[in-house]
Amino acid sequence: MTKRILITGGTGFIGHVLCRELLARDHELTVFSRQPSETVKACCGRVEAIRDLQQLRSHPGFDGVINLAGEGIADKRWSEDRKQQLRDSRIGVTETLVAVIRSWERAPEVLVSGSAVGFYGDQGPALVTEETSPHDEFTHRLCRDWENAALPLADDGVRVCFSRTGVVAGPGGGFLERMIPPFKLGLGGRLGSGTQYMPWIHRDDVVEALIWMVENTSASGPFNVVSPNPVTNAEFTRCLGKVLHRPTVFPAPAPVLKVALGEMARLLLTGQQAIPARLTGAGFQFRYPELEQALAHSVNPGAAR
Repeated sequence: MTKRILITGGTGFIGHVLCRELLARDHELTVFSRQPSETVKACCGRVEAIRDLQQLRSHPGFDGVINLAGEGIADKRWSEDRKQQLRDSRIGVTETLVAVIRSWERAPEVLVSGSAVGFYGDQGPALVTEETSPHDEFTHRLCRDWENAALPLADDGVRVCFSRTGVVAGPGGGFLERMIPPFKLGLGGRLGSGTQYMPWIHRDDVVEALIWMVENTSASGPFNVVSPNPVTNAEFTRCLGKVLHRPTVFPAPAPVLKVALGEMARLLLTGQQAIPARLTGAGFQFRYPELEQALAHSVNPGAAR
């Protein structure tokens, strides 16, 4: 059945692939982006583009909303101004979105709102499910407040889901776009001790999980959108080197990363052994459950699955 869906962040690394997949399933899309309409349509396909959420005040309503808006958390060093920008681009946009939705003639059936496994903070080697208590630090507070900004719609009868997404691999962008060049030069290596976990996932599986949350009427609350097979940074490094046929003998020492990146170095030196307990418990099937297969496709999209 065709649904009318509003998407924020539709031109991003995940969003533009999500848009094209939803269009292929005959849904009608409206995309909120501050980019020109022509750019949005070139990126996302046959969509309606809007540049201001206020354009949707008193709208008749949409069947579903997918909220992926947010500036890249690792794009810039975390100054206090940068932290505020990260909060505004997530929490501020979500608060505006909720206020606009409450002005519609009818509420949506579902809101799928972005979050991240950073919600849990550093968890060391412990296994992390959706029930795990978080460690209080900046990423936790950012994700907590982001989720809390969307939660009031649940009081209006909207089914609210949170996508606590891990590190996303896929062709044509994302964090691999930065990692691959030095690895190809043989300059890749583990970060710090390499024992910290990297809860990774292939972009195609993120897209399928988001659509699953929209379509599955029993889905609500947080979902860890990560592979069922988390790996340490050292394991990830070895696997990427194997896929690229390059050595990985140049580690980045923790003190150097801390000097270069400040507090943001925690993104690289800490982690979570997160697993998708609720998704797998509901029978969700991953297209790329194994890291080598996911990285091979990300590096060479024409490779066999």
